[in-house]
Amino acid sequence: MKVKTLVCNCKGLDPFRHADMNTLAFEIESELDVAYAAAHPQLCAEGGIQVLEDVLRAAEDDPDTYVMVCACAEDTQKNLFKKAFRRTGFDEKHFVPLDVRNTTNDGILDRIRARLAEIADPTKPRH
Repeated sequence: MKVKTLVCNCKGLDPFRHADMNTLAFEIESELDVAYAAAHPQLCAEGGIQVLEDVLRAAEDDPDTYVMVCACAEDTQKNLFKKAFRRTGFDEKHFVPLDVRNTTNDGILDRIRARLAEIADPTKPRH
């Protein structure tokens, strides 16, 4: 299983004030079993959507690859990125949205760690 992780800073809005986006991608790559981590200031903006589509296209032919987006509410992410899924043909079952608002880098790492465990063992109930 490979997990490509994108982190959105949501323009530095208040719910993200506790996280240090300058170090977060490095911490994710250093401490967790992911293919890579990259941060973007606003994934739902035009440039961010292009980055996401590039990642989705690169992952679409690999059934062992998941794309995790650490950003706002999970349902919001699914709605914001619907067009990107359609344009790329990416299997949405391999999209892993994760709400990382209102926490520190350590809290974000804990949330990612828990979601990675859920992906690795899909028989476990989700929290």
